Amino acid sequence: MKRSFSLLILLMSWVAFLPGAPLAATDKSDYTPEQALTYSQAAIGRTLANYAFTDSHGEAVTMADFRGKPLVVSFIYTSCADSCPIITQTLADAAASARNALGNDSFSVVSVGFDSAADSPDRMRYFATQQGIDVADWKFLSGDLPSMVGLAENLGFIFYSSPKGYDHLSQVTVLDGKGVVYRQVYGQTFDLPLLVEPLKELVFGTPTPFASVGDLIKKVRLFCTIYDPAQDRYRFDYSIFIQLFVGTLIVGGMFIFVVREWVRIFRARRRKPGSSSHRQSSA
Repeated sequence: MKRSFSLLILLMSWVAFLPGAPLAATDKSDYTPEQALTYSQAAIGRTLANYAFTDSHGEAVTMADFRGKPLVVSFIYTSCADSCPIITQTLADAAASARNALGNDSFSVVSVGFDSAADSPDRMRYFATQQGIDVADWKFLSGDLPSMVGLAENLGFIFYSSPKGYDHLSQVTVLDGKGVVYRQVYGQTFDLPLLVEPLKELVFGTPTPFASVGDLIKKVRLFCTIYDPAQDRYRFDYSIFIQLFVGTLIVGGMFIFVVREWVRIFRARRRKPGSSSHRQSSA
């Protein structure tokens, strides 16, 4: 069922694949949607190689620079007039909601320009300005062709040249703090939980349940940060504490009642004529 749902999402997000000259050595232009999904999903669990890029301000960066907290990777090309701006705006909305729920510095985002011949740092900076993206932990990266192809293959992203420019998957990749692919999100638009839930698991999840007070707090935030579909946002749900308080009162009340009844019965038996304690007192 889950696989069928994922395939349906991919079918809806497939960006007009037409025959064209393949960009990478392996021709993926004739992949069916199911083959593309399999190729993309195969990247999950894969560790990201340390490719080198240049950010939109001309600074050299490597993928290892983003280790230490979750990373969200989106592929775009700056001359794209339709799908890439939509994907970027959808990601911007989802990332803003995630930061509100998880913390402003809880994860990083990178948009990678895969048209290595055209997506210069200046073009990437202009694209970011066009999209209204001005976030400290969101970088727009340029790179050479080998790095771009290597990164795409590493993350299970398919793109190739076509008569209209490039055809590509609508894909956003979520990596954990160690650079391991954790989740793929598909579609030019997608529901908030598809991105925020895996980020929430990575930010608040801990390998051992209660190794420290900090771990305990993270576990509480993991289970109490919920999605409100009516408002299309994440919020901290305090009702669980009310339920725990009421439950504690009920259980505590029952415990006190049982103990008091046990004590009352025990005392009544001790006072009952013919009991061993009564005979000892008479003697």
